[in-house]
Amino acid sequence: MAGRALPTSAVILAAGKGTRMHSSRPKVLHQVGGKPLLAWVLRAAREAGCQHLFVVVGHGADEVRAELGAEDVTWVEQNDQLGTGHALAQVERHLEGPAMLLVLSGDVPLVSSTTLVDLVDLANRGWGAMAVAELPDPGSLGRVVTGANSNLERIVEALDATAEESAIKWVNAGLYALPAPEIFAHLADLETDNAKGEFYLTDALTAAAAAGREVALFTLPDSSEAWGVNDRRDLARIQQEVLRRKTDQLMAAGVTILDPGVTTVEWDVEIGTDTVIHPQVSLSGSTRIGSGCVLNQGVWIRDSTLGDNVSVEPYSVLDGAEASDSCRIGPFARLRPGAVLLAGARVGNFVEVKNSRLGEGVKANHLAYLGDTTVGAESNVGAGVVTCNYDGQAKHHTEIGRNVFIGSDTMLVAPVEVGDDAVTAAGSVVNKDVPPGALAIERTEQRNILGWAKRRIAWRKNKKNT
Repeated sequence: MAGRALPTSAVILAAGKGTRMHSSRPKVLHQVGGKPLLAWVLRAAREAGCQHLFVVVGHGADEVRAELGAEDVTWVEQNDQLGTGHALAQVERHLEGPAMLLVLSGDVPLVSSTTLVDLVDLANRGWGAMAVAELPDPGSLGRVVTGANSNLERIVEALDATAEESAIKWVNAGLYALPAPEIFAHLADLETDNAKGEFYLTDALTAAAAAGREVALFTLPDSSEAWGVNDRRDLARIQQEVLRRKTDQLMAAGVTILDPGVTTVEWDVEIGTDTVIHPQVSLSGSTRIGSGCVLNQGVWIRDSTLGDNVSVEPYSVLDGAEASDSCRIGPFARLRPGAVLLAGARVGNFVEVKNSRLGEGVKANHLAYLGDTTVGAESNVGAGVVTCNYDGQAKHHTEIGRNVFIGSDTMLVAPVEVGDDAVTAAGSVVNKDVPPGALAIERTEQRNILGWAKRRIAWRKNKKNT
């Protein structure tokens, strides 16, 4: 068997209930770096070249499948939660031939594809292999006892370890490369004489070693690859590590992050060179930021795209928005899904844009709402302007042409169209189309009632005394 190369399949054990999470949501769907724990493990297995992916699910199986279902995944149900050995045994009936099984845990998200490739290479030189890590405080992780040849002698679960075994710093990292169908013979002999009354996969490895199988030990290059999630504190620890890795990666590639410790950039976010990110910025989802941008303090962006040289002023929110080159946004602006700003557009203080397209050079600098609207190039939207897009039952569109001046406090009652070069007077309610080049004005005549204020004061005094 030594030296053979078997096709590699990944088996991801994701059936645990995660009771210490105190959550109705399956543990493997809790997120770090913007992705569910299980998604990280699946990604590493795919990048390692696994030819097939088996995910063993139990608690919340339907929810896990619904969120992470993919054509290359075979879902294997473990209806009774009887331990890791029992979980792996459920895969046997799905295999079509000999394979090297890369056995992973769905709640250990930091493992790299490079580590998985190296683990499989080591396993193919002998019978199998398992990853180990040296930790200063092993806690609840299983301890690894080595034999004279530095291969595995036995694995002792923390709950079953003696005081001497508990002092061992080498721990089981929960990552294995094991030959099939051979491993299933050892799984069939498992018993439940342990603290949890479960069928431990680690007992099968100990039995294989006792039978003379050469289980090589692979030392993880980074012990954080063995970090698992048992509770919310573990989740926070891994989240911080993912954020640290991401900001380090970005800074190495030419992005300025002024205070990485208070900056959140999820893993799939892309940022161009010479962009400057100020403290307390949060970037998530499928966000793409161009080169030379400035994201000021408190900016929150999700699933949005910015071109080059875009400036986002403090405490602005972008969600599902697009801004082309040289736009300026904020401060305190909100761009909702479907907001599109073409090159050089400016959206300022307390302006909200939803499902609208602002042309090149458009300015909406103060206290405006633009919903379901198209604004032509070089138009100006004054302070307090509202496109009244909802009539209580349906949304309607507003069309504003090129080089239009929309006066302050104009109410544009959709559906309505304002032609090129037109002007609306401040304070107007516009509910009819405005022809190109026209001035639209809608106001009642102003009346000044002389002496009204003095009479009002006298009336109030008389009312108080009666």
